[in-house]
Amino acid sequence: MTKLSNYSVLVFDCYGTLVDWESGVLDALQPLLALNTASVPRDHLLTVFHECEAAQQAKTPHLPYRDLLAAVHPQVAARLGFREPTAEANQAFGSSIGTWPAFPDSVDALRRLAEHYKLVILSNVDRESFAVTNAGPLQNTPFDLIITAQDVGSYKPDLRNFEFMLAAVGEKFGMGKEQIIQTAQSQFHDHHPARQMGIKSSWIVRPGALMGNTADEMYDWKFDTLGQMADALTAET
Repeated sequence: MTKLSNYSVLVFDCYGTLVDWESGVLDALQPLLALNTASVPRDHLLTVFHECEAAQQAKTPHLPYRDLLAAVHPQVAARLGFREPTAEANQAFGSSIGTWPAFPDSVDALRRLAEHYKLVILSNVDRESFAVTNAGPLQNTPFDLIITAQDVGSYKPDLRNFEFMLAAVGEKFGMGKEQIIQTAQSQFHDHHPARQMGIKSSWIVRPGALMGNTADEMYDWKFDTLGQMADALTAET
């Protein structure tokens, strides 16, 4: 297998890979569950959310992510047979992004990987929400390039997001896809489109994660955590 150290750019998904979006989403849905005095199994709740989110992203690709989440919140309620939440509750759910926690290994692993790679964010989020996440849970990690769905006008897995990223990486760093590793948890959002674009990918499994999984797994490297990927790079170099 080609060595990790032969590449120069890591392109990260953020929410699901660096940030524990499943825990963040579940915590942000607790007020809805409490309002309806309901208990819903974790996997079912995440599946309903993921299906509503993906449909809304396809329907309104230009909608900033925090507003898209606010639009998804009442859809989740309806799918679960709950009463319709208030506009304030929808907005609170949309604004919860910045409170979603980073995985324990993320910040240290990013700092270690930054010694060898340019670090690029390619995230299905809006600029403001990512800035809040980076200033908080990601402890002001100095990314070399940040690309959001708001910048592109579409959401992954749309190939336009990857085309935009390749153009931006080429312009800023003078590097092509042969120097890039797409580094992400979601098969649906990242690994499948990366394969279509001819980009190598490293699957950060995050054991127990549900959203974005597919039966057809595609990857060139596989690690349970980003910390393990950093360890593998250290072993090579």
